[in-house]
Parts: sequence; structure tokens; C-alpha cells
Amino acid sequence: MSVPRLMLSSLAGAGRFCVLGSGAARWKSVRARNRRALSDLHPQLSPSQGFRDSPSWLPKNRSEPRSYITNPKLATTLVQILQKENRNCHQLFLECNPGPGILTQALLESQAKVIALECNRTFLPHLQSLRKKVNRKLEVVHCDFFKLDPRNSGIVKPPIMLSETLFQNLGIEALPWSEDNPLRVVGIFPAKNEKKILWKLLYDLYSSTSIYSYGRVQLNMFIAEKEYEKLVADPQNNLYQPLSVLWQVACEIKLLHVEPWSSFSVYNQVGGPKKSKNKQCFMKRQATLMDHLQSLSPVNAVAILKEIEKDGDMKITDLYPEDFKLLFETIESFRESCRWLFDDCIEDIIL
Repeated sequence: MSVPRLMLSSLAGAGRFCVLGSGAARWKSVRARNRRALSDLHPQLSPSQGFRDSPSWLPKNRSEPRSYITNPKLATTLVQILQKENRNCHQLFLECNPGPGILTQALLESQAKVIALECNRTFLPHLQSLRKKVNRKLEVVHCDFFKLDPRNSGIVKPPIMLSETLFQNLGIEALPWSEDNPLRVVGIFPAKNEKKILWKLLYDLYSSTSIYSYGRVQLNMFIAEKEYEKLVADPQNNLYQPLSVLWQVACEIKLLHVEPWSSFSVYNQVGGPKKSKNKQCFMKRQATLMDHLQSLSPVNAVAILKEIEKDGDMKITDLYPEDFKLLFETIESFRESCRWLFDDCIEDIIL
């Protein structure tokens, strides 16, 4: 029996088919280094289901499943990997839900600057105490990175926050997309909502909204092994799907590290994900290209097929990511925006 694992990988920018905004966000005092192109993502596998002996800082009320790095050796390994990739000892990191701050401390010891975005109030006093020891190298914010800029809520209050408010308060500026100094984010995708988060990030990337309105962003994230395999799948793989195409078109995917789930502390929540009755376009593997295009009303399917020189009877599993890139660019030339890719109701969908 194989051991469940988490994978740390990188997606570094490639092509795009929607008009993206400008700016690679960074702290005003951080110099631009390590220039690359477009958006980066480092996903990794999520931790196993199991508890360690609970130290005093563990949350008493576990309303959502959260996974935390509690192994100092793993934290050191991750920092070395990130340093090797970035080569900038004063790099700024947004750390998502650091919890006890094991990785936070390792990043700070490497001379990096860290903004800790923690959604659980239980951990805030510990992180604030750590902040007092490092003289402005750490900022602590009560906020959930994965719930930034909600599209279906009225009053926004912590841990939900608007990226515009967050970045303005922290003094993070937008830079041109030509500036190869992406804002680097590190963390672990919540196991329950990995797919929903990946879809939301895709929409934000292609529409240049939320964090991407400030420019290129590099995500260094732990993601479940199966989800990672979907991201890198090709047409010969049964896991190949729209998620594979859209991430491969947008980014260069790079695996950085593989770690067993036992290296993490995981906190469960009662209840499971809700099943969705909603459908995404290009989800039916056996449907023809014409069928999918006709479902995108008011898209002119015949004109699009003629433009890309493809047969409407083709299966979508016959198309490579570069074919989808041409297809989506052509669709965009017939429409005003990329709203067909992602809609507001996805906030309530577990895909």
C-alpha cells in the first residue's frame, strides 16, 4: 500500500488568453530579483488524517479542517528549497494560515520578510509574540488567504477580507507584469476545498482580479497528490480535464518536493463537502467539441471551429493544452470577457 503524500510544485508563467492586468506585487522596501515571466504556482499534497499530541496552541474549536507544518526539520527543508528557487534572502512571503508558526520562524531565520495571514484567532497571540522578537520582519493579519475577495457576500469582516484593503494596509504596491519579481505565497491548500480554490485562482489569474490585479504571483502550496497529477495530466491520462488545460496554459508547473502526510498535523471538521448539481463547461470527456461549444451560448460554434480549423466531431480528449489555448483565445475574440470560465456561484460549489 502506498503512503499518502503531499507534493510541493511550481507553476511558472507561460501564455495567456485573457487580458491580464499589470503588476508583480511586492513590499516597497523589497528589491526586485530573480526575474521570470507571468504567474507561478507551487502546489503540494495535503496532510494525512490524524492527530499528534496536542500542544497548548492547538485550536479548541475546529470549524474547518486545517493542516499545519509542525516539524522543524520539514520547515528547514522547505526554506532551503524556496531559497534555491528564489535566491533572494530578503524576499517577501505571504504565508497562509501558519498556525503555530514553525515555517514562519524558519523563513524569518533565513532573512526573509513574512506576512502571516492567519484565520484562526487561537494562533494570533503566539504569532504576535513572535513578531515582537524579529523587528518588523513579520506582519500578522487576521485573515484567510483562501477567502479573499468573496463574490457572494455582503459585509466583509475577518477572517474574510478584500485584497485591496489588505495590500494597501501592508504597503504592497502593484508593479508592471514585465517586472519579474512575483509576490510569493506559501501554504497548504485546505483539503476540503482544493478544487474550488484552484478554480477561483484560475478565474482571478485570467481576469486579473483579486491578488492578480497587483501583478504576477508565485504560489508555493502543498496540494493533494491526485490533484497535482490532474494539473500535469496530458490527453493520454484519464485525469486530463479542464483544470489540467487551464493551469498548463497559464503556468509552467514544477514539482519541488514530496512529503508524506505524517509530517503534518491535521485538524478535522465535522461534516463533509456538499455535492454540487452545477456543471462546468468542457467537463464531459466523451462529448464532442461542437457539443461543448454550443453549450456556451451565445458563442458561434461554427465560426469558432472554422477559425481554429478543427472538426466539431472531435472529442475534447483529443486536444492538447496548446489547442485549448488557441480555442479559448478565439472564443474571447467573439465575446466581451472570460465570464464563461468561472461564475460567481462557484463560491458555493465543491467541484
